[in-house]
Amino acid sequence: MSSIKSDNRHLYLQVIERLKQDIENGVYKEKEKLPSEFDLAKQLGVSRATLREALRILEEENVIIRRHGVGTFVNAKPMFTSGIEQLNSVTNMIKQAGMKPGTIFLSSSTQGPTEEDIRRFSCSTSEEIFVMERVRTANGEPVVYCIDKVPERILPETFSHEEESIFQILDEEANRKITYAVAQIEPLGYHEKISPILECDPETALLVLKQMHFDEMDEPVLYSVNYFKADKFSFHVLRKRI
Repeated sequence: MSSIKSDNRHLYLQVIERLKQDIENGVYKEKEKLPSEFDLAKQLGVSRATLREALRILEEENVIIRRHGVGTFVNAKPMFTSGIEQLNSVTNMIKQAGMKPGTIFLSSSTQGPTEEDIRRFSCSTSEEIFVMERVRTANGEPVVYCIDKVPERILPETFSHEEESIFQILDEEANRKITYAVAQIEPLGYHEKISPILECDPETALLVLKQMHFDEMDEPVLYSVNYFKADKFSFHVLRKRI
């Protein structure tokens, strides 16, 4: 009895390998629909149960995506990947992927601080907060929706939103060098306002990265909320044993 069981496991691992190879070799292309379970099981000479097990794992690994009643598709590979422990501007992430970063400016305003802002920046109720909304593009394609908040007193008089990187402005013009950030990432499904701006398919999720940036004096200088297209970005973290 045990031999069949271990053999069975062996089989679905072989199926996983084979399908990954086929995708790698372009037999099945990104976003392409795979043959039906019946046909695929027949092609590979395995039972549908074995195939299902392999597909379940491939879906967990984000290699494929299953749409109910529609079929199974090859997932698009993330274009941009970054170690989240390295504080990297969106501009740089896009450059590192060998693409041209661009910005679509949506709005900027100064407004009174929300309760959360007062807590975040430890500012007074009378201080103004500068808020900017932008869409960042890679080779012209929208990939990240950004909201940045900076206490107005920190920004230089000459500040213009034309520049790509707020990191740079704070560093060069405001003399505030961002040295570290506290970040949290959460997945988000479809967002009525942001998903259409990023031209997401209904089933494309978003990754929301919320970051509070601090300067060398440990002062909070920039709070950003970035909505990344989850099919384009992947973040990984290096964990050290202590």
